[in-house]
Amino acid sequence: MEIKEIEACIEGILFAAGDPVSIDTLSDVLEIDKNTLKAIIKRMIDYYHYERRGIQIIEVESCYQLCTRPQYYEYIQKMVKPKHSQGLSNASLETLAIVAYNQPVTRSNIEQIRGVNSDGALNTLIERGLVEEKGRLEAPGRPILFGTTQNFLRCFGFKALDDLPQIDYPDNQGQIEIDDN
Repeated sequence: MEIKEIEACIEGILFAAGDPVSIDTLSDVLEIDKNTLKAIIKRMIDYYHYERRGIQIIEVESCYQLCTRPQYYEYIQKMVKPKHSQGLSNASLETLAIVAYNQPVTRSNIEQIRGVNSDGALNTLIERGLVEEKGRLEAPGRPILFGTTQNFLRCFGFKALDDLPQIDYPDNQGQIEIDDN
């Protein structure tokens, strides 16, 4: 298969999928080794960027997704009603930051850090697909552990959690202490 045909297949697959598609899946479907495939996708990303296309391919945790460019949001918004027209509340943003930087984290840990009940904020984040259950803590009562999702990374423009901005903690050199009792 020629490169142009491979690129067309990648575009079609990413467009039809809508959600991020793993490099493993693309490799299996197209029967191309991962390194070659990554190079082709990188070339496509660069081309879309250079040509200032209305779409782009983004990478999220070794998965790729076709999406619109953020700078054309106002025009797209005129045409399409957003799923969630309301932004996140301050409580939801605080809770999301706590989950992102401390994951996996329990509800009680979140509430201990915030100092208030976080049920509503956590439920909003789960409903919006930004936070999900990641398992259970091996402790009495086996509390649920929460972490961020691929959707969180995509919405905030991160490839991986390592891309989160570093936070300077003046009192404890970057560590948040959580008492599990």
